[in-house]
Amino acid sequence: MSSTTQAITTVDLSTSNLKKIAAGKVREIFEIDSNTLLFIATDRISAYDVVLTNGVPGKGALLTQLSKHWFDLLASRMPSLKNHMVTTDLPPSTQGTDAARLLEGRSMQVKRYPIIPLESIVRGYITGSAWKEYHTSGTVHSIPMPAGLKESQKLEKPLWTPSTKAEAGAHDENISPARAAELVGGDVAAKVEKISLQVYEIARDYAAERGIIIADTKFEFGLDPETNEVVLVDEVLTPDSSRFWPADKYEVGRAQESYDKQYLRDWLTESGLKGKEGVEMPKDVVEGTSRKYREAYEKLTAG
Repeated sequence: MSSTTQAITTVDLSTSNLKKIAAGKVREIFEIDSNTLLFIATDRISAYDVVLTNGVPGKGALLTQLSKHWFDLLASRMPSLKNHMVTTDLPPSTQGTDAARLLEGRSMQVKRYPIIPLESIVRGYITGSAWKEYHTSGTVHSIPMPAGLKESQKLEKPLWTPSTKAEAGAHDENISPARAAELVGGDVAAKVEKISLQVYEIARDYAAERGIIIADTKFEFGLDPETNEVVLVDEVLTPDSSRFWPADKYEVGRAQESYDKQYLRDWLTESGLKGKEGVEMPKDVVEGTSRKYREAYEKLTAG
């Protein structure tokens, strides 16, 4: 993920026969057929629900390859869990086109599923918005918590803390598990909670062996209409969707160094730019963010 490479922030597949059906903060989604989609991870980066005007070169490829790594790992550790990944190969209609060189490594063909409208967040440590809420009210997503917790402290057991899944341009809203059950149904919410906690624990232990603490992470799920099974979709366990901390520098009672976009969040906050539109990262922030993402990728995929 070299900072000398141009960031890919838009994708033009007009020369292919693929129909663009959605564009998120990072990914652009095209329809291959009625059952298959093409996910393309751009180099766009967002923080506090706002997309920066410039990207981080190579980031999309890194996110795609790290997600593939986790999907493969989870398939071996938790074979009962379905995921949407088919292949990271490009579809035939894009091969040999001008776009193919740019799309290589950042594309994933996936099965198409109806999406459960929740961001499924698992927290193993109290930090970020959870720490802010706890510090104010003693709760996390309206869940009462023990008194006396310190910032970045490991929780006695991982906590499922869902949020709404906002449309592009809107903000996710932290909600209680009870509210999640009201939104998607108690049975679906219970399945999502159980699977999310299981996946987090597998990933947490795997990462710990490689010197990384997964403080929290966010999953998304679909629902197989034929079997009613919950399916793991979107990206998984990347620096965009998780807080990764270096274990050798972890210390309770303070904010932690990280391998994720907390570096970018900190710069935005310190610069008075948190939540503002139209912000461009300076070169050193691009390079610093790139370095953090690469370190996480290399540690997590090693051996």
